[in-house]
Amino acid sequence: MSSRDAQSSAVLKHNSRGENRVLVAVVGGNLQGVEVTYLACKAGWRVRVIDKNDRAAASGLCDSFLPIDVTVARDLTQACGDVDLLIPALEDDTALASLTRWSRLSGVPFAFDPDAYIISSSKLESAALFSRCRLPVPAPWPDCGFPVLAKPSKGSGSKGVKIFHDWDSLEDYFRSALPPHGWVLQQYLPGSQHSLEVIGLPGHYRTLQVTDLYVDENFDCKRVVAPTALPPKRVAEFENQALTLAAAIDLHGIMDVEAILHDGKLKVLEIDARFPSQTPTAVYWSTGKNMVQLLGQLFSDRVPRAPAPAPNETSTVYEHIRVSPGLLEVGGEHIMAGQGPLFLRENFFGADEAITNFSAARDSWSATLIIAGADRAAALAKRDRTITQLAGRFSIKKVLDRLPAD
Repeated sequence: MSSRDAQSSAVLKHNSRGENRVLVAVVGGNLQGVEVTYLACKAGWRVRVIDKNDRAAASGLCDSFLPIDVTVARDLTQACGDVDLLIPALEDDTALASLTRWSRLSGVPFAFDPDAYIISSSKLESAALFSRCRLPVPAPWPDCGFPVLAKPSKGSGSKGVKIFHDWDSLEDYFRSALPPHGWVLQQYLPGSQHSLEVIGLPGHYRTLQVTDLYVDENFDCKRVVAPTALPPKRVAEFENQALTLAAAIDLHGIMDVEAILHDGKLKVLEIDARFPSQTPTAVYWSTGKNMVQLLGQLFSDRVPRAPAPAPNETSTVYEHIRVSPGLLEVGGEHIMAGQGPLFLRENFFGADEAITNFSAARDSWSATLIIAGADRAAALAKRDRTITQLAGRFSIKKVLDRLPAD
């Protein structure tokens, strides 16, 4: 582990620099909240997580936790009146509207762009944006052949995504006029998937690091590898696409862009104008750039500027696993949901760090593994050794690492 990583890990476990540190309220304690909390702690901030669920995943990683409903203004004032910054880590429209109103009344900075979020949270609106920007995308229905990928317009990630290989299965599922209301149908393209974050204010945008995404059988991201294996020409092309989109939606904050490389061409898949999960931690370990800290600098003058990271990139593998008697499954982010409070563990059976609910008393548990190496081959080899060590330690007879069915 590098000196930077060792120092950051020490900060996350115990920070004693006093009460003048930045105090951030992370609203939403599920998986997105885990991401924000983890990186806010790495920045050396005090972190207060707020969630209605008193066993929220991020409650095990923060300095303090409040189980309240943020749609109640009185409770929100009591919970956040003393914070330097609010960061939302949820996709509940009612809660986001309440937080936006309260921020305007209280003057507490809110790291959120409601206008950009409205566009990105609708895949139909996003598709219209891609068309206006003349960006390459998968061919829409009915101008594409089979297989067809269908995804609900509302929401982010892989929830509800389906593939249809023929007319009969498509018609049987929707039983309505095609395309169905509230769905996006487009050409299914096999290829490597990639993500890129862009952050900033109008006229001043910057891209972060391109990462490679690997999905499970349900198209849920199970593994992130950084830096990307894309050639520099494709990286520059992807960066230009992301900057074009940020300018088109007048972004104030952060968003991520996902694309697929098919037959040598990058096609934009979707955008999300909210703090992402999974890729920011991989980028942090690979580059030292902390997206939570960069986001905070845009919204609050209480956030100090982050020191310039080392110019050399480290290769990183970020992956979700679930262990049960005799079985280890590599799966999408969903396997980390509903596990109760998660905690940070260092040197976890060969992984540099893990965010996990593991305990010696449990025979079933989940973990997000964070593994670093000098280069891509070294990081992947270290990942394989970690899986082997876990299999030996827990008498694993079967390791499942499923892929989408074409």
